[in-house]
Amino acid sequence: MESTRTTPSPALAGLRGRCPRCGEGHLFKGFLAFRPTCEVCGLDFKFIDSADGPAFFVMSIVGLVVVALAMWVEFAYEPPMWLHAALWVPLSIVLSLILVRPLKGLMAALQFANRAEQGRFR
Repeated sequence: MESTRTTPSPALAGLRGRCPRCGEGHLFKGFLAFRPTCEVCGLDFKFIDSADGPAFFVMSIVGLVVVALAMWVEFAYEPPMWLHAALWVPLSIVLSLILVRPLKGLMAALQFANRAEQGRFR
């Protein structure tokens, strides 16, 4: 007997902030806080421990984008330093806020998909 429910892609479920098992329930109860369980399938989210992984990827991505853009603007237009600060500080903050939640969800979904429960490899 074949099940009608398919397992969602970990990447899509995580980036959308959905349950990694059913793809329907919400993963977050606030901006970055995880729910205790999925309201649809009942998956216990206690296994999730993303630690500093999302922050590392956010810093790497934002740093690469902002530094590349700042260098391009500097070499092309040579603006004053105050303009660099006015451009790149807000862009860094906005990009960080946009990326941190999807990347945290992605890390949680990948933990579930790879069965990387805490203590499993000790």
